[in-house]
Amino acid sequence: MSDTKRTVDEDTLEKLLYLSRLSPESTDMATLKKQVDDIVGYFDILSKYDDSENPYDAYPSTQAEKLREDEVVSGLEMHDVKKVTKNFLDGYFQVPKVLGEGA
Repeated sequence: MSDTKRTVDEDTLEKLLYLSRLSPESTDMATLKKQVDDIVGYFDILSKYDDSENPYDAYPSTQAEKLREDEVVSGLEMHDVKKVTKNFLDGYFQVPKVLGEGA
């Protein structure tokens, strides 16, 4: 990597202005060029860091053998469900109304 600082030329800056829908009349070109050159300089800083490691190593992996077996088990019986609450009627739980009028 070279030690020279990369800058943006006038043609590239004009194209960036077009893409960003900025007009050269509405901005100070010297300030804008300095800001774009600073941004390009940040990429030089970032490129110094090693990115050869696998990005997926940051996420935990799961192994299929550690997951539970996919087997059907019996659920709760209806008489057990009725014992959970006294607000159980015709196979449904009665819950407080949460929606307003007209819903």
